[in-house]
Amino acid sequence: GKLTLLCDAKTDGSFLVHHFLSFYLKANCKVCFVALVQSFSHYNIVGRKLGVSLTAARECGQLVFLEGLKSSVDVFFRAQAEPHPLQFLREANVGNLQPLYEFVREALKPMEDGQAAWRYPVLLVDDLSVLLSLGLGAVAVLDFMHYCRVAVCWEQKGNIVALVHDSGDAEDEENDILLNGLSHQSHLILRAEGLATGFCRDVHG
Repeated sequence: GKLTLLCDAKTDGSFLVHHFLSFYLKANCKVCFVALVQSFSHYNIVGRKLGVSLTAARECGQLVFLEGLKSSVDVFFRAQAEPHPLQFLREANVGNLQPLYEFVREALKPMEDGQAAWRYPVLLVDDLSVLLSLGLGAVAVLDFMHYCRVAVCWEQKGNIVALVHDSGDAEDEENDILLNGLSHQSHLILRAEGLATGFCRDVHG
């Protein structure tokens, strides 16, 4: 029933996403991974170094993977028989994340024929800031996360892990609203920052 917020400022916090992905797969949890930044093969290669096979997890039904980069192309260039999780990309009035929520809820719904296969459901999002870049407002993203918390954390006693960038730009109000809103709802905030002294080849932040 926990929401963990990953936040990175002036550095790349994706190593935390890889850690939680491998951690929950090894713990035999059902994972829905909304990946909006990298391809499946990228996460799979890093996962192998951490001792998990995303391909095997997906084949056995433990991992449900939404590949945002690939799916967005399908949304633009192929007619969809039913609403696509990223349907908002085609809509003039951007703001409806209900198809994405329905995708998450369907992916993590309890199995009827004996649900002892997986310990509990986990939603992993990498990363929410991308949704803002695609034209959604912070309120729409916060609403989406609220509904996901009700479905995953409260109803099914599962966990949510989401990454948000802290741009440090005072003019980026939408990102600040999203970060502050999620910070107030989170049980744990893990923040990654670069060292003030800067980067060098041997030791860096």
